[in-house]
Amino acid sequence: MTNRPGIMLHTTPKPPLTIRLCQPRGFCAGVDRAIQIVVLALKKYGAPVYVRHEIVHNRYVVEGLQSLGAVFIEELSEIPAEHRQSPVVFSAHGVPKSVPADAQARNLFYLDATCPLVSKVHKQAMRHQRLGRHVLLIGHAGHPEVIGTMGQLPDGAVTLIETEADAANLVPADPQALGFVTQTTLSVEDTAGIIRALKDRFPDLQAPAAESICYATTNRQEAVKETATGADLFLVVGAPNSSNSRRLVEVAERAGASMSLLVQRASEIPWNDIAGISTLGLSAGASAPEIIVDEIIDAFRQRFDVTIELAVTATETEDFPVMRVLRDVELTKADMAFVNGAA
Repeated sequence: MTNRPGIMLHTTPKPPLTIRLCQPRGFCAGVDRAIQIVVLALKKYGAPVYVRHEIVHNRYVVEGLQSLGAVFIEELSEIPAEHRQSPVVFSAHGVPKSVPADAQARNLFYLDATCPLVSKVHKQAMRHQRLGRHVLLIGHAGHPEVIGTMGQLPDGAVTLIETEADAANLVPADPQALGFVTQTTLSVEDTAGIIRALKDRFPDLQAPAAESICYATTNRQEAVKETATGADLFLVVGAPNSSNSRRLVEVAERAGASMSLLVQRASEIPWNDIAGISTLGLSAGASAPEIIVDEIIDAFRQRFDVTIELAVTATETEDFPVMRVLRDVELTKADMAFVNGAA
């Protein structure tokens, strides 16, 4: 490049980098629906719209909704008396039965954004109990989805199983009357191991009527498996409290990535430590917005000569409609641009 006669300026060529971009990645139908519910409620009823717990486990999404007028709370008692007529939305993870009961007792107007696939697990657990079975819930203690599922049944009706060791130590009152369900966002392989351990001990253990781990969890883990082998680095876009995102990091490590990291934004990438990479795997958890994936790709383009390889392992067509009371409100691309980008 010539700046002025007689002086030649040389630019250092960027090192080549192949990005294996997983497809599917990012938002699932349940997450998309939950965010739409908050956006549409704000359009229809105006601010504030209260949201019990993070609507999905992603800080960027939460802050984007806050900027539109959503107010996030942990308990219904936090809603001021003067805002009792404002809508309150329950998060995509589901809630115990006590929460809508509390909302009704307080005369609150609530919108339940529980993912339909989580609601399906609730129904499966209740079916086990109705058939006289003690319910074993495979999941992670303290996760809101687990709290919500356990809260569908009376105290003592559900036992949480987190590990194969828990399965080995379980002493049920009636080994012949057991049924299991799982959290929707677990590692497929880990869950299969726990189920095997339970069935080895309790041959009469009854499975749910349909698979509990959701399609999006399974599809994203399969995509990561396909792309992680031989990757110098695998990045998963997601939040530290996102169960499905953390599972993707584990899957990448098991599948052969030299290093696997969970990041929320491009600013969290340890650029000084990855200067020598030539192959990058990239995916996003089911609660991570595509706009952050774009941000990260752009950040790599600034530092590397990037080639994108799209790794398509499944096509997702699922679409969960919002509740009837919000269907009269138009949802535009501009309304969702804060998570999907302007395109």
